[in-house]
Amino acid sequence: MSEWTVEDMPDCSGKTAIVTGANSGLGFEATKALSAKGAHVVMACRSLDRGEDAMAEIRTDVPDASLSVSELDLADLDAVHRFADDFADQYDALHVLCNNAGVMAIPRDETEQGFETQFGVNHLGHFVLSARLFPRLRETPGETRLVTVSSALHERGHMNFDDLHGERRYDEWEAYAQSKLANLLFAFELDRRLTASGIDDVVSVGAHPGYADTNLQFRGPEERGSTARLVVSKLANAVFAQSAANGALPLLYAATESSVESGDYIGPQGVFEMRGYPGTTDAHERARDPKTAKRLWEVSEELTETQFRLA
Repeated sequence: MSEWTVEDMPDCSGKTAIVTGANSGLGFEATKALSAKGAHVVMACRSLDRGEDAMAEIRTDVPDASLSVSELDLADLDAVHRFADDFADQYDALHVLCNNAGVMAIPRDETEQGFETQFGVNHLGHFVLSARLFPRLRETPGETRLVTVSSALHERGHMNFDDLHGERRYDEWEAYAQSKLANLLFAFELDRRLTASGIDDVVSVGAHPGYADTNLQFRGPEERGSTARLVVSKLANAVFAQSAANGALPLLYAATESSVESGDYIGPQGVFEMRGYPGTTDAHERARDPKTAKRLWEVSEELTETQFRLA
């Protein structure tokens, strides 16, 4: 097993990357590592204030980091379109798009366009972002990458096309698992469509962090006002989780490692894939099902009124 760390990342000077959810957790650590290797990182954050604070914190460790903060609310597709328009106006190249931001196991809520929030933010928001930014990935010279962060819990997921938004029945963990399955269905379907279109210089990769100590686990208990669940979550993180920096390694491996191929799935290589050094791993067979992926792609285009054009 290769003991790959940030020290093994190649030089990223001259490259531009976007990291969604860059102000905390995995996104923060990935942004710091990419900028330390010379990349310019656009920190796509829901809160500009938190993004600015995170940028200042990174610069205490990486004084010459090339960073910018842009507002991106994945729960509002109008905001996603604005972000994409602004990026296209400011940047001629995009080398890496890291679809990292997400929400986990929260009480049922809806996005601005009326989608169930976990499906809307984790999948649909990133689907639209990827569709809008794909031309920049395609036009940028050399190999470019689109990395979509999923979860080991995708294995519990099923695409309930008859009730995608949990209007008839909602379970917070089932909704999360469905959204994470959707992430991989998208990543692997994009790979298939790239191959069918003869596009070999854009790479679509899935990744998962294992069990990482981030604030992601706390939002659900906080929104429910459950002190007991919050305490249990914090205790579990302290006892079982690896650090956020280690949890970001699969994302960074997927984004930069030369041996990665389009359609790969990257995760920790330790016991139960909860922790450890990153490498190629297996996704559940449901994530590789082309019929389900094709249906999800078509439903996503219809729901978001956004066409994903590869030409």
